[in-house]
Amino acid sequence: MNQHELINKANQEVERNREMVESDPYRLRFHLMPPVGLLNDPNGFIQFNGVYHLFYQWNPFETSHGAKFWGHFTSKDLINWEHQPIALAPSEWYEKNGCYSGSAIEHEGKMVLFYTGNVKDENGDRETYQCMAVSQDGITFDKKGPVIHLPEGYTAHFRDPKVWNKDNTWYMVLGAQDLDEQGKVVLYSSTDLKNWELLGPITGSFMNQLGPFGYMWECPDLFELDGKDVLLVSPQGLDQVGDLYQNLFQAGYFVGELDYKKASYQHGSFTELDRGFDFYAPQTTVDEKGRRLLFAWMGITDDYEKYQPTIEKGWIHAMTLPRVLIRKGEKVIQQPVEELQQLRKHEVSNNEVQLTTSNVTLEGVKGEAVELLLDKMNYEGETFEINFRGGARFVYSPKVGKMSLHRENFKDGSLESRHCMIDAVKKLHVFIDTSSIEIFVNDGEEVFTARYYPDVADHSIIFSADGKVQFDLKKWDLG
Repeated sequence: MNQHELINKANQEVERNREMVESDPYRLRFHLMPPVGLLNDPNGFIQFNGVYHLFYQWNPFETSHGAKFWGHFTSKDLINWEHQPIALAPSEWYEKNGCYSGSAIEHEGKMVLFYTGNVKDENGDRETYQCMAVSQDGITFDKKGPVIHLPEGYTAHFRDPKVWNKDNTWYMVLGAQDLDEQGKVVLYSSTDLKNWELLGPITGSFMNQLGPFGYMWECPDLFELDGKDVLLVSPQGLDQVGDLYQNLFQAGYFVGELDYKKASYQHGSFTELDRGFDFYAPQTTVDEKGRRLLFAWMGITDDYEKYQPTIEKGWIHAMTLPRVLIRKGEKVIQQPVEELQQLRKHEVSNNEVQLTTSNVTLEGVKGEAVELLLDKMNYEGETFEINFRGGARFVYSPKVGKMSLHRENFKDGSLESRHCMIDAVKKLHVFIDTSSIEIFVNDGEEVFTARYYPDVADHSIIFSADGKVQFDLKKWDLG
């Protein structure tokens, strides 16, 4: 099928399923979701001519991972988003099994997309091409075809180009797997965006003091943050170590320095960006205010993905809230963008709340789309807990220095948990949507992100303490 036919077919799928999808009580109120089918990685995140563009991996025909399109949202304020026409459909020989993830830049007043063309032959063998598409208006794109073919030394797991400019030279990082099936990040350079020179791997499994560290590194994003070079990456194949690496695949960062002349990246240890269940493939951009902004896929490909309840209504997955990144030493801090404050309605304020018992409800503190702020937190006991709508629980044990997020497993309803050690929880900033939760701890020192599916009639937020806990509380409905 040509691009026009594929786009028409996808649009028909949206219209045919619109009523069913929109009838789902688990549709989110203030997060980006697919109009039908499956959404995954954020792509091409950019502010272009004053407008934020966020593209996304999209399978409009199924709630499973198939031949991906690039869906497209735009916004002037990071709050109100419009769905735009499909940007890329897998219509050409070099992308026939999917227009995979990539990035966007502005060049000479045009928006330029780079993405991976995924091809599988009749035997299921994979081919991969790094492709370019150009737009005058940021809405309709002219495909230019492959600009990079698979180099020697790598398997066809070679994808997710992220492009930036430094000192009048273009650079690209790609996620890769070498012939020993070890994950790598590979660096290219170009003066014209069309002809690219391979500079080599800059880090990965068995490089830069790392031992074995995953069989594939996806979705790299390298950028300067407050004077250091930060590499975001999503390694696949890390074994769980205590409370670390508890999801099937991880998303995190290194802080270091990229030597552009030597094409080498010296960095510290790997740190997970999020401690929850659903956070993968983050991508960033810099906006006109100079902020380093991040979106991530609020989902993951694992054995439980196919049991998410929204599948019955013809859709699956969403994006996280947009976040601002700040570096404090070797730590990358994530904070919700300040624009989200425009969503606030009906403030409830309660200073010096004191808890000494379990199952406490506070007047006016409930809802299905809610922002909570707990500040000046003090503890004289063993545990503090918040139960969100009967579907997720945040538990903090001050004496142990451990916090946990618990939810029901999508497949069998059993309790599953994610944990993180912390010196002290002084502040909690929580965004509750109809079927998601994002908890920012101590102004974003740690974050827990998860989808969860409570009883739709349960709007309760219940506090419990073993011992005494005191805090100031603010709550807003979000609309």
